[in-house]
Amino acid sequence: MNSAKRREIYERLARENPAPTTELRYRSTFELLISVILSAQATDTSVNKATRELFKVANTPEALLELGEEALKAYIKTIGLFNSKARNLMKTAALLVEQYDGKVPRNRAGLEALPGVGRKTANVILNTAFGELTIAVDTHIFRLANRTKLAPGKNVLEVERRLDKFTPDEFKRHAHHWLILHGRYVCKARRPECGNCVIADLCEYRHKTA
Repeated sequence: MNSAKRREIYERLARENPAPTTELRYRSTFELLISVILSAQATDTSVNKATRELFKVANTPEALLELGEEALKAYIKTIGLFNSKARNLMKTAALLVEQYDGKVPRNRAGLEALPGVGRKTANVILNTAFGELTIAVDTHIFRLANRTKLAPGKNVLEVERRLDKFTPDEFKRHAHHWLILHGRYVCKARRPECGNCVIADLCEYRHKTA
């Protein structure tokens, strides 16, 4: 795919959704961090349902530590891998209190040092909370980048690096959200809705649906 096609793809996605954002519901950077950690192998809908009640009683690192791990599990038990996620959240809350005065660090090294936070989660926080020009590659974006040939790669890191290289700077702020929403609702895994796709004529997928 050439640079002109890539630019046109982003221009169309931008016209369709000028101010995209995450579907996770949060009111602070800490709430966003908790939600993104919980969203691993889970839907945003299931996370929002759990955090709606959790954040009423624990929406700071200090409050989460006071709540305790067993009580936390009761709030997130409907989310996959909730036992390990609860352990990681408690460890993360403790580190934030001990090392960052309860604040979420604004750098990759600090974020990735938190239990339960990997590169993808760090990218989401850096982009969504702090406005950094990062692109977090999840399963939707990995699929879309390879299927459309926007930024094909054998693994998520390769796709991330190619997206970072090929995405024009003016689109990097929102690229993550445009691509994940397009992959979630249009360029679906089993049957992409090519007939409803605003970039169908630019996409290089050879098996388009009617």
